[in-house]
Amino acid sequence: MKVSIGSKIIEGPWGGGNLFVKNFSNYLINLGHDVIFDLSDSDIDLVLLTDPRSRKESSSTFNHIDIENYKKYVNPNIIVVQRINECDERKGTDFINRFYLEASETSDHVVFVSSWLRRIYLDLGMDKKKTSVILAGANKEIFNNEHSSYWNKKDKLKLVTHHWSNHLNKGFEDYKEIDNMLSSKKWSNLLEFTYIGNFNENFKIENINLLPPLDGESLASEIKQHHVYITASINEPSGNHHIEAAQCGLPIIYKNSGGIPEYCNGFGYEFENNIEEVISKVIANYDSLKDQMDNYSLNSTQMCKEFFELFEILLSKRNKLQNNKLTVKGRMFLFKNKFLKIIRDKFYLYLKNKLVKNLKRILK
Repeated sequence: MKVSIGSKIIEGPWGGGNLFVKNFSNYLINLGHDVIFDLSDSDIDLVLLTDPRSRKESSSTFNHIDIENYKKYVNPNIIVVQRINECDERKGTDFINRFYLEASETSDHVVFVSSWLRRIYLDLGMDKKKTSVILAGANKEIFNNEHSSYWNKKDKLKLVTHHWSNHLNKGFEDYKEIDNMLSSKKWSNLLEFTYIGNFNENFKIENINLLPPLDGESLASEIKQHHVYITASINEPSGNHHIEAAQCGLPIIYKNSGGIPEYCNGFGYEFENNIEEVISKVIANYDSLKDQMDNYSLNSTQMCKEFFELFEILLSKRNKLQNNKLTVKGRMFLFKNKFLKIIRDKFYLYLKNKLVKNLKRILK
């Protein structure tokens, strides 16, 4: 199988989409399949569209228009799968949903990273039959619970979060609230909070430990030095940050928003506007929550396996679909010729009768 994934791989700290491309391409290569990141070959079996935006706006290497041209002029038999992990709700834009919906018209199948995100596009009119949901996951060789810290109840509880983006919707208002909590003696003696990544400069903080963006083993190592993870991200289709933390064995405090509850339900507590109350609840139930993290099953291997199985199904149907098209064309051809034959025979019979009558009249 030759698969073309429409994104370049960026080394170092970046977004979850980049990690998906890195993990999935490695998975396919390890299985012996060919992976490219453009449309330069004529024998591609399947194209994975990761972002229909132009190369100036994202890490994409081709968009839906490029795919249409490839199908038209190079290889009409490719299968096209689109993975959607973006929406207007995430950053308050007003053009993403319609644009992605338009781009999906070139796809044979669309994969969403959460049911919450799929519902947005189904409400816009996307055909549910051509969609499915595959939850994201992180590399378990890096993000795992080996050497994960356990809170001894004597030292401060170490709370942590990390984001690449510093957009307001990543939860900075809630992180600022925790900063305010830590100004009190009660919480400063009990809790410390670390933020890894790019912090929003509009929020002035006094009590949060700030670390630069990290990735890979350095990020996993830092996460494992903490006890509990928090994400206050709003309208996040899936996110990768909380998955990485959960795989490292940290119970999750998460905002009841977007697709994140689908990833965290049963492995921590959700909150709305009661962050102080929920942190207290986690402290009271830390042991049972920590034990439950051993059952967290989402990881990149599982995610890649589901994608690969989908690809195999779609490719196996490709020949059947093509045969069906040929059969339909054949039936139409036969029907058309049969219909024309009937008309032709009737016309010839008419001419014959007309000619016979004329000959008889002439002979008379």
